[in-house]
Parts: sequence; C-alpha cells; structure tokens
Amino acid sequence: MLSKKIINPQRVRCIEGGFSFIPHRFLTDGFLASLEQKEILLYFFLVLVSDRYGLSFYSDDAIRSSLKLSLDDYLEARFGLLEKDLIDFDGTMYQVLHLPPKPLQAVPRRLSLDRRQYRHQVRNLIQQSFWETEDGR
Repeated sequence: MLSKKIINPQRVRCIEGGFSFIPHRFLTDGFLASLEQKEILLYFFLVLVSDRYGLSFYSDDAIRSSLKLSLDDYLEARFGLLEKDLIDFDGTMYQVLHLPPKPLQAVPRRLSLDRRQYRHQVRNLIQQSFWETEDGR
C-alpha cells in the first residue's frame, strides 16, 4: 500500500465559504473520459460557481468571458453536457445534476451543419421577436 505524506502541512485544503464538489466516481466511473475538453472546462466551471443545489446564475456572456470560449465552442459544450445529462438549463439558470448511473455517450452529429442550422434558427427567432415588438403584439 502506498504511504501518503502531506507535502505542505501549512497549506492543507479546507472548505471555506463556498461549496464546490465533484464526486470521485466522476473519474472512476468514466464520466471525465466521456467528455470533450470544452465540456470538461464548462462542467468544472459550473461546479465551481454553483451553490449547494448545483444552481448557478452566471450569464452566458460571463461564462464565455471567464472561460475564453467562442460562442460556437460554448454552445457545443453546453449541448454536450445537456445531452449527457450532467447539467440542466432553463434559459437563464444552470443546474449541475447528480451524476446518472453511468456516463451517457453523445450521439455523433455533424457539427458544422448543426451550427449553421442553429444560427439560422436563432437569427429567425430574434428577428421575429423584434417584428412582434414593433407591431405591438
């Protein structure tokens, strides 16, 4: 058995003020291995900023800015985490979820086509919302 010795006793970690928690089975059950690099970055950020219920109120812009992610990379990471059932998102707030029984593998998709379609849909929704506002609806 490997003997452990604290290297720097004056700097032993302890929980102060905030609450961040990643269960060990995130690594041992293969969740970490199932994620793309951008998904890992976003997941760890959401864990870091969430409260004891896994809730975070950080805006998309604040998250993207903190993580230095492009819009495409950010949306791809968020979609991947949603698809793998690790987070939930209601349009304004995130929730880091209790881990599912086993890692879910994302269905392979053609990202370039999905991005174009997504951008087109978002553009149309924004334009429609402006037109509805101008028409007084």
